[in-house]
Amino acid sequence: MFRKLFSMFSKNLAMDLGTANTLLYTQKDGIVLNEPSVVAVDTDKGSVLAVGREAKEFLGRTPQRIRAVRPMRDGVIADFEITSKLIEYFIRKVVRGLSLSRPNIVICVPTGITQVEKRAVIESAHHAGSGDVFLIEEPMAAAIGAGLPFSQPKGNMVVDIGGGTTEVALITLSAIAYAESVRVAGDAMNNAIQRYFDEEFQLLIGENMSERIKINIGTACPQREQLVAEVAGKDMVSGTPRVIRVSDGHIREALADPVRTIVGAVRKALEKTPPELAGDIMDNGILLAGGGSLLKGLDELIHQDTGLRVRVDDDALTTVVRGTGKTLDDRKYYSLVYIN
Repeated sequence: MFRKLFSMFSKNLAMDLGTANTLLYTQKDGIVLNEPSVVAVDTDKGSVLAVGREAKEFLGRTPQRIRAVRPMRDGVIADFEITSKLIEYFIRKVVRGLSLSRPNIVICVPTGITQVEKRAVIESAHHAGSGDVFLIEEPMAAAIGAGLPFSQPKGNMVVDIGGGTTEVALITLSAIAYAESVRVAGDAMNNAIQRYFDEEFQLLIGENMSERIKINIGTACPQREQLVAEVAGKDMVSGTPRVIRVSDGHIREALADPVRTIVGAVRKALEKTPPELAGDIMDNGILLAGGGSLLKGLDELIHQDTGLRVRVDDDALTTVVRGTGKTLDDRKYYSLVYIN
C-alpha cells in the first residue's frame, strides 16, 4: 500500500547517462536537465565541490587537491562511487518536494553492455535514491525518439554517435537484429584534435578547447566555404602561451582516423544485414543521432560511401533521451524494448 502511495507522488524519469553529457526527461515537462557528466572532487576531504556544467569548467584548471572526474567511459560506468553522486545530484535537482518520492527511472545503455556493467548502472541508480530501474539500448531509444516504425517488420538503421561509443544498429520488430559498436565517438575526436596540435604545431591545448574547435570548424568532408578559428594553447618549446590560426582543412586531417572508423562501422553493419532488411534500408535510409552526428559533412560522407540516403535527426543531441522518455507513457506497450 505504501509503495503504491509513494508511486503516486513519484516523478518518473528517463535518463541518458552519457559519457559526455547526462540528460533527464519527465513525462510532464520533457527535457529538464542537460549537463556535462563531470564531477569536481576535493581529494583531501573526499567531498564533491561541483557537478555538471560548473564542474566541466574545472577541467584543466584545478589545483592539486581538486580533481575533475568524468566517471563514465565508453558509455559505461568507470567510477561507481562518483557516478552514484552524479546521478543523485541530478535526480535531486529535478525531483523537488517530497523526500518520500523515489522516482522510477528508465536509463539508456550501449548495445553489448555486459551483465556486470548493467548491474553497475542499476545499483548506481538505486544508490542515488531511485525506485524501479529499467534499461533500454541507445539505438532503440534513438529510433523511438526519431519516430521510426521500430515495432513493424521493417528494417531501420540507426547510427548513434555519442561521447564514448558509436552504435550502429539494425532495428525491426521492437528488437535489435544486428549491432556494431565501436568505442570511437565524440571523445575520440577531441583527443585526435589534441594530438594533432601536439604533433603538427607543438601546441598543447585543453579538452574544452579541442571540443570547441570540433564544434566550430570540424568537418568530415570539404565544405563550400573555408572555416577558420584562432586557437590558444601552450607552446611546447618555450612553455609560454601562444595563439595560432587554423582552418577546417587542418581539423579534417586531425579527425580522419576516428571518422574513418565510424564510416567503417556503418559499412560493416550493412555487410552483415540480411537481404530482406537490406532492401528496407535502401528505402528508408540511415538515421544519424547523437552529438557526434552533428560533425559537419558526416552525413554526406556516409552517403558517398554507402550510396544510401542519410539524414540527421532534427534534434540529434536529445534523440536518445526523448525516445527513452516516450517509453514512460506506456511501459506495457514498450515492454519489449527493455533489456534484462
